[in-house]
Amino acid sequence: MPNFCAAPNCTRKSTQSDLAFFRFPRDPERCRLWVENCRRADLEEKTPDQLNKHYRLCAKHFEPAMICKTSPYRTVLRDTAIPTIFDLTSHLSNPHSRHRKRIKVLTDEEVRKIKERRLESSIEQLLSKKDCDAQDDSEKADDIPQLTPEQKDLREFLRSSFEVMVLIGRQSFPFSCNAREDEMCSKEEERLLTTGNFQALIENRINAGDEFLRRRFEAVAVNEEYCSAVQQRQLLEVCERCVHEEILQQVRECRFFSIITGELVEFPEGEHLPIFLRFVDQANTLREEFIEFLSFEGEEVTVAKRLETRLTKGWGLSMEHCRGQAHAGSGILGTKMKVIAAQLKEKYPMAVITPTSTCALNVHLANGMPLTGVQDVMSILKKTNAFFKASPLLQSELDNAVSILCQGNIEKENILKEDSRSSWTDLHNVFEMAVDLMEPLLLCMDSIHDNEDLKWNGQITSDAYAIAEALADFEFIVTLVILKNALSFTRAFGKNLQGETIDVFFAANSLTAVLHSLHEVSDNLEVYHEFWFEEAVSLATAMEIPVKVPRLFLRKQQAVETMEIQAESFFKEYLTLPVMEYITQEVKDIFSENHLKALKCLSLVPAVMGQMRFNTSEETHADIYRSDLPHPDTLPAELHCWRIKWKHRGKEVSLPCTIHKTLQHSDVKFFPNVNAFLKILATLPVLKLDGNHGETAQRRLQAYLTDTAVHQRCKNLAVLNINYHIKTDLEEMVECYLKTYSEESE
Repeated sequence: MPNFCAAPNCTRKSTQSDLAFFRFPRDPERCRLWVENCRRADLEEKTPDQLNKHYRLCAKHFEPAMICKTSPYRTVLRDTAIPTIFDLTSHLSNPHSRHRKRIKVLTDEEVRKIKERRLESSIEQLLSKKDCDAQDDSEKADDIPQLTPEQKDLREFLRSSFEVMVLIGRQSFPFSCNAREDEMCSKEEERLLTTGNFQALIENRINAGDEFLRRRFEAVAVNEEYCSAVQQRQLLEVCERCVHEEILQQVRECRFFSIITGELVEFPEGEHLPIFLRFVDQANTLREEFIEFLSFEGEEVTVAKRLETRLTKGWGLSMEHCRGQAHAGSGILGTKMKVIAAQLKEKYPMAVITPTSTCALNVHLANGMPLTGVQDVMSILKKTNAFFKASPLLQSELDNAVSILCQGNIEKENILKEDSRSSWTDLHNVFEMAVDLMEPLLLCMDSIHDNEDLKWNGQITSDAYAIAEALADFEFIVTLVILKNALSFTRAFGKNLQGETIDVFFAANSLTAVLHSLHEVSDNLEVYHEFWFEEAVSLATAMEIPVKVPRLFLRKQQAVETMEIQAESFFKEYLTLPVMEYITQEVKDIFSENHLKALKCLSLVPAVMGQMRFNTSEETHADIYRSDLPHPDTLPAELHCWRIKWKHRGKEVSLPCTIHKTLQHSDVKFFPNVNAFLKILATLPVLKLDGNHGETAQRRLQAYLTDTAVHQRCKNLAVLNINYHIKTDLEEMVECYLKTYSEESE
């Protein structure tokens, strides 16, 4: 039933407006003032209880200062609020209109009393406000210690220094050299630091009219250091710490997160592991933020312990709230990261291991294979792709080679040209593409190395020769062909994992079929290997590459004087068999029981429920996160209501098709368990990020590494550069510096 405003000449009602409506107060004195200001004689006969129960005033009759909006959904009045805004004259312009709410005509004495009361009330409010303000100012003055002129100058100098340091980081300006990690720096290092970009930008501020810096600079002795290398390093550490805290505070608020690591990054002080955190913030937006470079020195156990300590003691996070982990890496790094991930999962079972959403599953599987031949193939493919990306002229040369070898097949020619211009080594069908491109690639490399037109420099011809030698090896050919065929059984599955939410849901339910296919190949390996080896021999014959056993193996064979082995038997035993065993076991390990249960709970997304005709059973898999829910006892009833809500929605209401869109829906707050469940699912690294919210951090990292030489890289500046979108508070940095380095700054 709608609420009508009781004020005269006011026709507003709750169904026609977003305005708040307020009951008459039960307090007799306040209620009398409300009635008196309304000027309705018929209300004077009502009791405060009757008025409170049956009459309302809309927010238009109160001063804005009297109204408090405690949340986006709740508006209340101050305890002393009195309505003062009324229209008491508009009815006079239409004397023939009927008025249900008749206005009382006041006598002169009543008008005088009302004015006096309003004046007294205004004076009391003004005096009360002044007293409160004076008391607050006094308390603030007591809390803030008085600063000496030297302390004020130091704070101003630190503020200017932090402003310059943030600029250097965000714009990726390098120092002249990098300070060492220890406290001792040589005089030459300190000289280079103090005459580097930091000093240049400080001097630029002085020349631009910064009078404070000019006075400070002119006041110091000629031979006195303006800002030492040690102090610059301290400034950088504080900048990095403040950026960390801004991100980590949001992670702590949302509780649940996942860990993502990237390829090792080379710094002057050694190799470091980039760490990303994935979480859903308070605005229900999925984010993936870069947090720090972690030293990779030591054995796997040491690195795992260092990572755990940094997460818990260093960043104040709880590993009990970690719900996923994904680690990139190929070759030796991939093997080490598998050990580190397994150790974390053993200690924290809920931190399930998943592939990353930015890496194709087949590429992830190939990168992790501990086989030298496979790692050589992955390395050569990356070098080949990078080689052609270096110049459009090189790409044009490859296009010419494709045209020569695809004469009469225009469709295939166009597909190969288009795909080769992309980052094809990151695609799901990378091995299929590589097999199709083998002949054009070798022809192109030979042409560049011959350099008959003398249009390529020595470095390019040398690189082309090295790649051509690698491509013209039968071991490379057979490894590539076997990878193409062995990983064909997981290609569609992996593509669905990086697809829409409905695709991921169906992929999780199709894993049994994928494993069945892999087991079938393993059980009939003789037959499958024969076909795959014949394909490799045919390709090698077309490229005029001899079929042979690897030279290194022949040398070992001669050393032990064993019987001669045929190429087909050799590659079956030392390549096809271990490849199939690894793929099968790795798929089982990655898609563990907990991981699959979590992915099957994607049926909570309304579009998936609709695709399943709302015949889903989330309760079967929901136990995995039951202890993380705010009200686990009511989960079955809540899930039933969630299905009913979307099943009986209006025709004009579309079904949200992603977790992000579901979390942004206004009604999700009325389903606290579902809301919490979806936020946890969103943190799983295997799920694709909506828009560019998370991938931005990884792109910025790659941009920083591309634009910065190794000897100019600085971990602290990299954090500022990659996280330039994170707000920085200079005053907070000054306070942090003074608390941390108070003795040095005095």
